[in-house]
Formats: sequence, C-alpha cells, structure tokens
Amino acid sequence: MESRYAYIEKQYIGRDYVRIFIRLIMAAFCFAAYVYERDRDNTQDLFLVVGFGIIGVSMLLLFLIQYKIVVDNGSMVLDGLWTTKRVKIDLNSIVDVRKATYSRYFFNNPVYNLHTKGTIRFYSSGKDAVVLTDRDGLEYFIGTQRPNELFLVIKEEMRNLK
Repeated sequence: MESRYAYIEKQYIGRDYVRIFIRLIMAAFCFAAYVYERDRDNTQDLFLVVGFGIIGVSMLLLFLIQYKIVVDNGSMVLDGLWTTKRVKIDLNSIVDVRKATYSRYFFNNPVYNLHTKGTIRFYSSGKDAVVLTDRDGLEYFIGTQRPNELFLVIKEEMRNLK
C-alpha cells in the first residue's frame, strides 16, 4: 500500500522533555507547599488547584500540534496552528540540504516561522534539524525528530525534479 505523501511528521508543543520536566517540578512544588503549609486557611487550597492545573495543561499540551511537515510533489509544506500561515518551500529553489544541530543551547523555545539573521526557523523539540539553503542564500532551519529520514526524502525529491 502506497503512502499519500513522501514524508509527513507532526511536531507537538508539549513533548519537549525539558519543558515537561519544568512543568512537573512546578507542580511538585505546588503539591509540597500544599502538604507543608502550616497556616490552614483558604490559600492552602490554591496550591492544590494550581498543581492540578499545571498537570492538566501539561497533559493537554501533549496532544497540541505546533506544526506539521509534509514533503510531496517537489515541495515542503509546513502548516502550523490555527492562526499561522502555511509555509510552502519549493524544492526547485533549494541549492543545498544538510543535517545540523538546531542550537547549541540546552533550552530552546518552540518557534514557527521565526525570521532572524538571514534564517527562518521552525522548532518544537529535540536537538536535530535539517537546513535548506535557497538560491538567495536564505536558510531554513527545520527542527525534526527524524533528521535522517527527512534529509533522505528531500534529497530524493530534489533528484526527481531534475
């Protein structure tokens, strides 16, 4: 059975391990403050509510798609959340493809279509990226969980266009 697209990947906002750890530490702090609160008044219950709220939001973020990468018919389409514009990159204009590390920092904020210093960045989680360079010298950093597979699919699509 043949797949509809050459490559498809969904990036989720809440699946970055560092962010999950931070949210769990904040929830644990709220639960600890609830248990060890000496003054038993109404403010103590607020810690319990906030702790469960953090856990609930964290669970909800696990299923919220930040963007979707689709490679098919000589183009790459990055489609984000509700209000974001769809970005379509024509692979005919790409002159170089390489794998790289997204950033040297440990903490990276999720971004979609961020234009900085001659690059356009798409990132949700992980540390790997595929970098596309177009004819104008503009670089697209596309964060991915499967860099080897995306790299090979883009190379194959570019080879099929020639």
